[in-house]
Order: sequence, then C-alpha cells, then structure tokens
Amino acid sequence: MQPSIDHIEITVKDLEETVSFYDQFLPLLGFSLDKKTAAYIASHEKHVVEYSHPNLCIALTSPRESLKDEAVHRRRPGALHHLAFKAQTRKQVDMVHDKLVEMNADIVTAPRLYPEYHPNYYAVFFKAPDGIKFEVVCQKAE
Repeated sequence: MQPSIDHIEITVKDLEETVSFYDQFLPLLGFSLDKKTAAYIASHEKHVVEYSHPNLCIALTSPRESLKDEAVHRRRPGALHHLAFKAQTRKQVDMVHDKLVEMNADIVTAPRLYPEYHPNYYAVFFKAPDGIKFEVVCQKAE
C-alpha cells in the first residue's frame, strides 16, 4: 500500500456558512464545484456536502443535535489540529492567501518562511468559519 488519504469528513457547526466558505476555497486547490454533491443520511441523522477530486474527497457534515452548541478546539484530544494542503510553488501559496483575503477569511499568519519547521517551509495559516485551522504550504526552495 501507498500512504494515501481517500477522504476526510469534517463535522461543522453551521453547514450552510461553512459550505459557502468551501465553495470559494476548494476551487483554489483544484476542486471543481461540478463534483460537489449533497445528501441527507437518515440513519446517521446528518446532512453531508461532499467535494470530490480524483486525489481526495472532502465531506462536511452537520453535527448531532445534542452536540450542535459544542465549541471547536483543535487542542482537544481526538480533534483535528489542522489540515495542510501542499502547493507546488510559493506563488501558489501567495495566490491562495490573496484570495482568502478577498473572501475575508480569518488569516492566522500571512505567507512566510518557517525555518523552525524546515529551511524551505513557506506557508499561510487560516481558519474556516467554524474555527478549523488550515494551511497551504510549499516546501521547495525558490
């Protein structure tokens, strides 16, 4: 086997608001909104919006009614700390950052080098509407 992720499913507090964000963000990474689907899965009592790409599927789901008011915190045990997407160039990182600014996204840190991670580690960090932290990173020297 090769290490490869088939899909990621993220439960979000406000599905409608978060879908609006992902509709703008994921095409920057090469996802096509033509491959977006939505469904209600009654047996799990959840709505699902799925963004499919040949390399990865990302699904957003509604929370259980009893948990809908819980706060997202990436440092809780079992929580997703952050999700990083690989860019091929630093210019791609900068382009994503510029689009995120246009979207009024919550930028945690603007693109810069992080030599404490790796000498060529160039990344932007930001949060989705529910507070889930993301990163777009290029680790190539330019």
